[in-house]
Amino acid sequence: MIAVAKNVYISDHEIQLTAIRASGPGGQHVNKVSSAVHLRFDIWASSLPDSIKQRVADLHDRRISKDGVIVIKAQRFRDREKNRLDAIERLTQLIRRAMRPQPKRIPTRPGANARRRRMDEKKRRGRLKSLRGKIREPH
Repeated sequence: MIAVAKNVYISDHEIQLTAIRASGPGGQHVNKVSSAVHLRFDIWASSLPDSIKQRVADLHDRRISKDGVIVIKAQRFRDREKNRLDAIERLTQLIRRAMRPQPKRIPTRPGANARRRRMDEKKRRGRLKSLRGKIREPH
């Protein structure tokens, strides 16, 4: 069991971990050893509460597929166990971020100075554009 928050846990069998070869520098070691970890977590098939599932699925994160599967590739470390722990930690951080309540936006109106500046700028632009017209001869 992985503790995400108070009273929120993820069972080990809900996370699919696969060892893969890491990309990037490392020479012969990185080409021979599968030290990177590919984590897959299906949001909708998990035991998370429905409200949290929906909030996680609604996150705008490139690691979440259209099907509601979180895919995390951990290859920061040379050790597979460290990468496994890193992938699980990143998953829990993602879920915690979704659980944090978003502050309600309080709509505000522009102040008097802002309205005055806006009107002054509109008048200035209007005068500038009126100078672009044809020049009329005075009668």
